[in-house]
Amino acid sequence: MIRYAMHMRRAPRFLAAALLLLSTAADGMELRGHGGPVRAIAVAPEGTAAITGSFDARAIVWSLETGEARRVLLFHGDEVNAVAVLPDGRFATAGADSRVAIWEPGRDAPARVLQGHTALVTALAVSPDGSTLASASWDTTVRLWPLAGGDARVLDGHEGNVNAVTFLSDGTPVSAGYDAKLIFWPHDAGAAPVRVTLPTPLNTLAALPGDRLALGGADGTVRLLDRDGTILSEARVARAPVVALAASPDGKHLATADIRSAIVLLNTSDLAPVHELNSPPVWSLTFTPDGETLLTGGADRVVRQWNVETGESIGTVAAGETDPLAEFAGDPGAEAFRACVACHTLDPEDGNRAGPTLHGIFGRRIASVPGYRYSQALRDMDIVWTPETVSELFEVGPSIYTPGTKMPEQTISNDQTRAALIRFLQRETGG
Repeated sequence: MIRYAMHMRRAPRFLAAALLLLSTAADGMELRGHGGPVRAIAVAPEGTAAITGSFDARAIVWSLETGEARRVLLFHGDEVNAVAVLPDGRFATAGADSRVAIWEPGRDAPARVLQGHTALVTALAVSPDGSTLASASWDTTVRLWPLAGGDARVLDGHEGNVNAVTFLSDGTPVSAGYDAKLIFWPHDAGAAPVRVTLPTPLNTLAALPGDRLALGGADGTVRLLDRDGTILSEARVARAPVVALAASPDGKHLATADIRSAIVLLNTSDLAPVHELNSPPVWSLTFTPDGETLLTGGADRVVRQWNVETGESIGTVAAGETDPLAEFAGDPGAEAFRACVACHTLDPEDGNRAGPTLHGIFGRRIASVPGYRYSQALRDMDIVWTPETVSELFEVGPSIYTPGTKMPEQTISNDQTRAALIRFLQRETGG
């Protein structure tokens, strides 16, 4: 129920009229062309090109020198959750349709499709030697795909959604999941993996020089660990789950984003904040190879660039972009809804976006909004949305109340906050 869309009520509506959009500036510009939130970003080693994946089911290859969309990659049947840059100018994309696609330069269709996952793929990582692509999935597995061809090695050991995967410098795969487990997978398929249990479900993971690992948790905390799984330091950076994390190539900085508020740039030596970047909600982060620029993928469908040293935005923020909930300032229910505005509309004319519209939700059967593609798991459920059922959804969490959903995991434990959210939805959705 909470996926992604902008509620633009009483505000101008800006649609992506063209995918091949040129920016007027060549030295740091906003990249515009996606029709949904930007879920993933990766930058090529030379720093002149980037690839992005979006809830609009597209991946776009961009020139960072001109801002031009060089290629639009159309293949996936649902949102593109992960992208990666491969050797020899190739790219990889993966999505909610459980498939991984390998793209070669100049081809309009994937050169290879990797199939085997049975649920959405959340993350991709390339081994240090460039020979292996790792994919993490909500089917509780990680798969290691030889890029030269051949069958994948299946790593099965998580007890829930696998949300992130990376490699250590020696090629050791490491994965993190909603089961709060960090797993170090051995090179020898017959050896036992090393499991480390953290205090919270894990949403994101990044490798740093020196085989340190940075973890972003559902408790809003970032933790640094060594390759033995020992926690070196930790810092609470948000009141909401951390959903995106990126490490600078030199390992000096971490960029973090949570589901509700601004980007925080941290110093990895002590996890002290360096800058807080004032941005719309962000789903994806990456640094350029020189570490001087941070790219962020927004809930508003825009890719922005930031000067790491100053924390300032590079390029111009488009006129007319406002806080979609500004008119509800001071309403506790609207504040609770901020985690939802990234995925849903409230007004009937806004329709479905990455998530179904919430207009008329009360009294409606689950998975019944016309024109929206629901998972089979939701279509098989017998739930009618009422103030009581919506409240229970947020009390226990979507993974428990609606197992099989693609909705990001979040709960509202405070009874008064849940009640305020329900009142807001009743008032603003015609219910």
